[in-house]
Amino acid sequence: MSTALVLGGGGVTGIAWELAVLHALQEAGVDLAAADLVVGTSAGSVVAVQATSGVGLHRLVADQLEPAGTSQEVKADFDPHGAAAAFSRLIEGARDAREIRARIGAMALEAPTVPEAERMRTIQARLPVDVWPGRRLLITAVDAQTGNLVVWDRTSGVPLASAVAASCAVPGVWPAATVAGRRYIDGSVRSATNADLALGHDVVVVLAPDTGPGLNPAAKGLTAEVPLLRTHSQVQVITPDDAALDAIGPNPLDPGRRPASARAGQRQGRELAGTLRELWPAPA
Repeated sequence: MSTALVLGGGGVTGIAWELAVLHALQEAGVDLAAADLVVGTSAGSVVAVQATSGVGLHRLVADQLEPAGTSQEVKADFDPHGAAAAFSRLIEGARDAREIRARIGAMALEAPTVPEAERMRTIQARLPVDVWPGRRLLITAVDAQTGNLVVWDRTSGVPLASAVAASCAVPGVWPAATVAGRRYIDGSVRSATNADLALGHDVVVVLAPDTGPGLNPAAKGLTAEVPLLRTHSQVQVITPDDAALDAIGPNPLDPGRRPASARAGQRQGRELAGTLRELWPAPA
């Protein structure tokens, strides 16, 4: 039985929530991080690297529970609803989804942000390793000029931190990431999860802190991806419940919300353990 874990976008609070859900489930005997395929988009790309790094999830969650001032994370003022409204203006007259993504990319390239090198230092501080894992890991991003989805793995020749920086490059907030001379933006511009990349696996579990269309208001995201997956797979989608959404708060890029987000994820993971045990294959 083949398994896939899809980790979606959701900012620094999403990282905390996802890691905590994974840890609570692992403690209950459901090791999602051992999936045959792991797909990471935006915040999910960070979690994907962390969860496949060999570093214990208990240590990774402990870092999320530390006060915001003890990390290198930088708070960014970000209003998801305001961003969606701003991006909506780029949709008018576009011929297709790729053109919309290219318009968002053009906006991102012109936006004033922190220097790319400064942003890379933050990304590198998040990653406990600098080499791709042996297991299959896919990291998504979008070409800022063409609007095309790119999917990197260990065979792509792209440094791991560069792939993650690209996948996390929220347009208008963080700088587009340079990889081999091209500029890339957040994988959530195509879909908050890009869960369709797990098509063909027998069991797919999706962790989706952002339950909307991601950073592209025209994207269908999970709305289209889950029905497609269910034609071939057993699928479980895990999203923040109401209490977790309150803990996460309105700004997913606020590091001060990480401890509360992690605690909410731990609780949800424990509550979901029974359901996941019935779906996820037991360790060999």
